[in-house]
Amino acid sequence: MPTIIRFEDMEAWQTARELTRMVYEATRSGDFAQDFGLANQMRRASVSIMSNIAEGFESRTQALFKDFLGRVKASAGELRAQIYIARDIEYLSESKFSQLYDNCDKCSRQISRFIQYLAKQPNAVREDGITYDA
Repeated sequence: MPTIIRFEDMEAWQTARELTRMVYEATRSGDFAQDFGLANQMRRASVSIMSNIAEGFESRTQALFKDFLGRVKASAGELRAQIYIARDIEYLSESKFSQLYDNCDKCSRQISRFIQYLAKQPNAVREDGITYDA
């Protein structure tokens, strides 16, 4: 893996950023815009994915980073479930559902691979000067 200097360099964060943009776009019009509860919850879950990657990257230890990445996986699962709800109540077309689901699943898989990498590289994140060799 190439050295990652900033959280913005992580492919998973870039995927999460695009996912968040897609969620906001999907939830701002039509019946979806009137369903404040589901729209807000989906927005919060997508923002949580993006934010926890960043917060974990900036944390003090590799153990904390992995803990944050676990939260990212949980939020991605939550968002995938909500994407199903939005499709089932016809807020999302099959095409939009597939785009959102695929992007969310991609982010989740990227995080899983990153967690596996960190497990195999116990010193990938060094606390002295916070260097991430992932």
